[in-house]
Amino acid sequence: MHYHFIAIGGSAMHNLAIALHLKGDSITGSDDEIFEPSKSRLAKYNLLPSEVGWDIIRIHSNIDAVILGMHARKDNPELIKAQKLGLSIYSYPEFIYEQTKDQLRIVVGGSHGKTSITSMILHVLSKNNINHNYMVGAQLEGFDCMVKLSKEAKIAVLEGDEYLSSPIDRRPKFHLYQPEIAVVSGIAWDHINVFPTFENYVEQFRIFIDKVGKNGRVIYFEDDNVLKEVVLNSSSKAIKIPYCTFPNQIKNGITYVRTEKEEIPLEIFGDHNLQNLNAAYHVCIQLGMKSVDFFSAIRSFKGASKRLELVQKNQSTAIYKDFAHSPSKLKATTSALKNQYPNRKLIACMELHTFSSLNKSFLDQYNGTMQEADLAFVYFNKKTLKHKKLDDLSAKDVKKAFAGENVTVLNSSKEMVNCLLKMKWEQQNLLLMSSGNFDGIQFTELAEKIITLPF
Repeated sequence: MHYHFIAIGGSAMHNLAIALHLKGDSITGSDDEIFEPSKSRLAKYNLLPSEVGWDIIRIHSNIDAVILGMHARKDNPELIKAQKLGLSIYSYPEFIYEQTKDQLRIVVGGSHGKTSITSMILHVLSKNNINHNYMVGAQLEGFDCMVKLSKEAKIAVLEGDEYLSSPIDRRPKFHLYQPEIAVVSGIAWDHINVFPTFENYVEQFRIFIDKVGKNGRVIYFEDDNVLKEVVLNSSSKAIKIPYCTFPNQIKNGITYVRTEKEEIPLEIFGDHNLQNLNAAYHVCIQLGMKSVDFFSAIRSFKGASKRLELVQKNQSTAIYKDFAHSPSKLKATTSALKNQYPNRKLIACMELHTFSSLNKSFLDQYNGTMQEADLAFVYFNKKTLKHKKLDDLSAKDVKKAFAGENVTVLNSSKEMVNCLLKMKWEQQNLLLMSSGNFDGIQFTELAEKIITLPF
């Protein structure tokens, strides 16, 4: 088959392109900008477009289907020509569903924890030699490509994003997957550019859950009261399975989960991760796995990329990075690191980078989210506001929204780095949280400098 990707450089799109290429399909693509790591990964498989930009010559009647990325616009010239030729046009989630519709689909949704739960399930299935297809939104250790689509696998594990499917399909992605097993980790308002009210955002999860059939399963975090109400009042006849934080304890900086037979040490930590672990556990049990096999595998799980990921450490300092950017993620990640190292001070740095986080009407959602940190830096770049066409923000606005005496607001990432390098780091940890990179900070380089500073 010949598939053409419009906006091939996206994190999900380029992985799907590589997966289909590895399956033996012919792949072409285009984009008006392609960043790393997509650029290098596409080049590795000779899938990188020879020229940047859109060109209608690439669209012709010999193409079997066009896969349209969210980055493209409705007036994209390649899209318009494909429509005129009557070619089959799929959004990313539509295509994934078509490829997996004859398989048992597990879809992991929720405002937070999707990638971690999906990653845990993949890790455990792989360790137990269970063949499966998958799609996950972050690069995982030991995986070359984060999409796999084979005809032999009977199971497909999909991360279910609530963002829109494509410029011509305004449905949330997770509405299109039709799961037999659905996981919902929680509901915390996000993507306000698409879902302007909390009620509108919650409704998307109601629709997702209602789509699970009577022979299906809905596995949900019962301590989220909004989610619990949605699940218990859903029209779905599926079996509803609640989960909570897995019983655990911390000893000498290591988190152990308690089963009926033993205590099992983990590479991961934090209540949020232990909730994710319990969700993954329930999925695997529903697939017929034995409890002992799940725990034998999960003990070696080190976490998904940029999800409480250890950058560097020595005897008295540990530096972590995390993708956290929404209020709920910020609070959970900060609390997790503080609880894991209760005898160390915590310096937490956060970048306001997304549309929601930089929006004045949303900022109050961050009230108290960094209170567990001994010292907190909140950074944002004024240029990002202009790029996203948002109203101006002042440091005073941000400070007021976070409502913490421990919070310092900065507009220069260099100034933030200088502050960090002037500190004494004995018995102190650093947490760097952003969906970006603080405008070019090299996390590994910064961590190396910090752990070599004199006490």
